[in-house]
Amino acid sequence: MEKIHVYERDAYYYETDKMSVVHHSNYIRWFEEARVNFMKKVGYPYDFMESQGIMMPVLSAQCSYKNSVQFGDTVLIYASISKFNGFKMEVQYKICDKKTGELRATGSTTHCFTDMSMKPLRIKKNHPEIFKIFDEVSPTELF
Repeated sequence: MEKIHVYERDAYYYETDKMSVVHHSNYIRWFEEARVNFMKKVGYPYDFMESQGIMMPVLSAQCSYKNSVQFGDTVLIYASISKFNGFKMEVQYKICDKKTGELRATGSTTHCFTDMSMKPLRIKKNHPEIFKIFDEVSPTELF
């Protein structure tokens, strides 16, 4: 199973400011899109996880901006699980220009696993099949 997943995305006009530069807040949204895509690719999309009574709230989000993305650019967003212990998970992201490969941003999000009432959940004990998949694809450092 792939440890690094790639999500391709175009920068849309509505995401930019007057200088045609993608507004900084959109990078966090792109991380979420890449993470949702990642979950789908490993066989546990968010809607399935929630149907199993599992939520993954965000505990923290961080982004370091290297070079701006502009309207019309196509980027590749690399996502990988860099830390996982069955209770918490960190996902790292790297955004690169598709044409040039130039690094545009790096970042991470940290999540915990809870039940639907936000009570902490140990995946290894309660959902060993899900633990196994996440454990197989982690840890993988992007930067």
